[in-house]
Amino acid sequence: MSASRKLGNAVIEEILAKYPDSRIKERDLTKSPAPFLEEAHINSFFTPAENRSPEQEAINQYSESLISELQEADIIVLDSPMYNFSVPSTLRSYFDHTSRAGYTFRYDENGPKGMLNNKKLYVAFTSGNIYSEGPYQSYDSNVPYVRNIFGFYGVTDVSVFRAEGLSIPGIMENALEKAIESIVIA
Repeated sequence: MSASRKLGNAVIEEILAKYPDSRIKERDLTKSPAPFLEEAHINSFFTPAENRSPEQEAINQYSESLISELQEADIIVLDSPMYNFSVPSTLRSYFDHTSRAGYTFRYDENGPKGMLNNKKLYVAFTSGNIYSEGPYQSYDSNVPYVRNIFGFYGVTDVSVFRAEGLSIPGIMENALEKAIESIVIA
């Protein structure tokens, strides 16, 4: 099991300890990745429901099912490693399917407004190097990106737990354990 999955599972265990009646819904993008956004997806998203072809309707229903999971959740746990200074492509594709006007955000006369308010997000982030501080902090595009996406959706209550230095001798031996010990559920 990957370090990010272990850290994410530890967050879920702590949530369940604090809120034992919680119901867990898991979306594993490694087993069921969201397809990369293509012209057919964009066309289906912008075609009025009454004018969609059966293929467009299937594409739209898939996207709406992902969004529905976010809408129904009170607490969202996202675990992710850093790949080449970014989130995995499967997570990016997921965001492409969930970032939709009228579903996760809307526009009004003052600009965009998130529609997934009053939710808590826990991010379990893993990396081979240390990006939360020090000389490589400017390379941390994952956490700011995830915060920006969810902030755009209206989710601003975010806690981040990091297992960093997983490839650095002298740090890697207890990095995951240290990250798990840092978990505090509000």
